[in-house]
Amino acid sequence: MPSPDDSTVTLTSHCLCKANTFTTEVPKSKLPLPAPICHCWSCRHVTGALYTSDVRWPEPRANVDVSKLKAYSFTPRVNLLFCPSCSTPMFWEILNEPGSPLAALTGTLTNSEVTPIRFTGQGYVGDTIDGGASVWLQDANADDSKCRRFKHEPENADPRDELPADWPPANGLIGFEKRTGDSVPIRCKCKGVDLVLHRGDYSNIEEEDLPWNVDPETHKLSTIFCGCDSCRLQGGIDLWYWAYFDIKHLSAANGDTPVPKSKHELKASIDSKDPVIGSLAYYASVTRAGALRFFCSTCSATVFFAEDDRPELLDVAVGLLDAPDGARAEGFLSWSFGNIDFKGDADGGWRARHFDGVEKETEKWRVARGYPRNWRQTGGGTMTS
Repeated sequence: MPSPDDSTVTLTSHCLCKANTFTTEVPKSKLPLPAPICHCWSCRHVTGALYTSDVRWPEPRANVDVSKLKAYSFTPRVNLLFCPSCSTPMFWEILNEPGSPLAALTGTLTNSEVTPIRFTGQGYVGDTIDGGASVWLQDANADDSKCRRFKHEPENADPRDELPADWPPANGLIGFEKRTGDSVPIRCKCKGVDLVLHRGDYSNIEEEDLPWNVDPETHKLSTIFCGCDSCRLQGGIDLWYWAYFDIKHLSAANGDTPVPKSKHELKASIDSKDPVIGSLAYYASVTRAGALRFFCSTCSATVFFAEDDRPELLDVAVGLLDAPDGARAEGFLSWSFGNIDFKGDADGGWRARHFDGVEKETEKWRVARGYPRNWRQTGGGTMTS
């Protein structure tokens, strides 16, 4: 009879549409598995997330059938393997190591009661300019271990490359009130999706008449932390980030080509293979009638979410915004710090503890920076308001 130390835990990874499911056994004594985080520009723009995190898949690459996944050449040394139907990024394929091992994106792992991973270090935080999501991931591990931050690669890093806990300083941030520019690019890694989001003019609209997605004080766009299983699985990351926008404020990067003005027009353009939408594709949700998830069919990046009850008001993946002030695009977006929407999807599993940590850290960060509570947290900015 095996001793308790010899027991194993089943590690399961699957995509949103469940066309691809992978399982392997891991000795319980090996848990939690190390999961490095990367905040580089490329990781953000190849997924639409604010960062990526992954774990080495314990099974040898030769034993894993990834034939149903599509490969995107992320770099000459790494491929991203993703589901061509729902766009879930499943694995990094490490080409420059013997056997080309796989690393599973942590958002694809099931929400087991046993914590399978520990975030071990945050790399390329310097790429974010404003710190991105790294500011609230330093203390987000379920076991309270620190997740240190590095300007570049964390592995074998020079100690001088480690960033202090309070980086960047508050006086280096855009802040709550200041706005930057009148537009921001929406761009995936392969640039098959290359659009521009323009700032709406609400200067002559009374506060009570503002759209529900517009901050009444700053006129920035409402931005949420989403903990739902569907967004997690599509993007391959444990916590997702959306900003709400009116599609009439969207244009093509070249400025000359008209773009669709509703969810329905966007779908029709894809169905008719209109070149204006580039490599954009969509996945029709099977759990939410009328909901469409738009993504880049070449590099996998999640781009938009849309549904029937608000066909002109879409969600855009924050990781695709190429804002000059940083990954959080605070000059354009109004963040709901201290609150995760749909966090109940994580109840009963290890992500519930992770979400609790993130909520605590984002609220602490908000207070330390002197930001007021977001208007959505005081009863405004709901889809029914």
